Amino acid sequence: MRNEAKLEKDAMHVLKETSRTFYIPITLLKRELRLTVGSAYLCMRAIDEIEDHETMEAKVKEHLLRETKVLLLAEGEFDETAYQSLITPYKEDLPEVTIRLGDWINVCPTGIVRKVKEATAEMAGGMADWVKKDWVIQTKEDLDDYTYYVAGLVGVMLSDIWKWYDGTETDHDLAIGFGRGLQAVNILRNQHEDFAERGVRFIPEGWTRDDVFAYAHENLRLGDLYLQDIKTRTITLFCKIPLALAKRTLKAMEDGKKKMSRQEVEEVVAEVKNE
Repeated sequence: MRNEAKLEKDAMHVLKETSRTFYIPITLLKRELRLTVGSAYLCMRAIDEIEDHETMEAKVKEHLLRETKVLLLAEGEFDETAYQSLITPYKEDLPEVTIRLGDWINVCPTGIVRKVKEATAEMAGGMADWVKKDWVIQTKEDLDDYTYYVAGLVGVMLSDIWKWYDGTETDHDLAIGFGRGLQAVNILRNQHEDFAERGVRFIPEGWTRDDVFAYAHENLRLGDLYLQDIKTRTITLFCKIPLALAKRTLKAMEDGKKKMSRQEVEEVVAEVKNE
């Protein structure tokens, strides 16, 4: 029992270290849902840290992502020994959240863990494909595909979790839009760093920054529609906070700022909680 409590504490600690946007709303959820969403976020973040690594060779990223997908889809319990064997040659380059993927799976309640593993596996496969394509995004369809795998899938997985938890039914297309909207804001916020540090430009050919703003606004609008199907207050709060932060960040960037201040983030969270 002590190990279980320690693992839960570790999960929340690593979550706080890795996500400014999702840590606060996750802490507002009831324990079972908090563990589920926290586990799911950490699993996907573990995969994302491989895809997003600044110095790791593309062929290594692709190998790790594809092999991790195989392990996640295997029947039965996650093969921790095989996973550690896979990542051992690269451990010095990988963060704690990636190294401890097996722990995050163990935190997840048994009734939903398979769905979480399947969604994470789909993300890993999609990310591997984009690593192979060197993240060259030429069209809106390319952008939609990329943002589906790195963020839209998060929305789909959350919808599956809400249904499992209390029968809440949500539209998967709107869930994908919700995730895409958050990712589009990230693309705008990190545009210069992504190009300077990784040589990657997640923007279709011929698009201006205004086009990406429009893409973000449209998908955040779908996020608003997604929320209309949710009646459970804690789940509504969970979704509203990152959505409100994304909208406010978009507004800040449109006003010429790079991002929101910590005080502004706290103000947005307080506003949403008091609605």
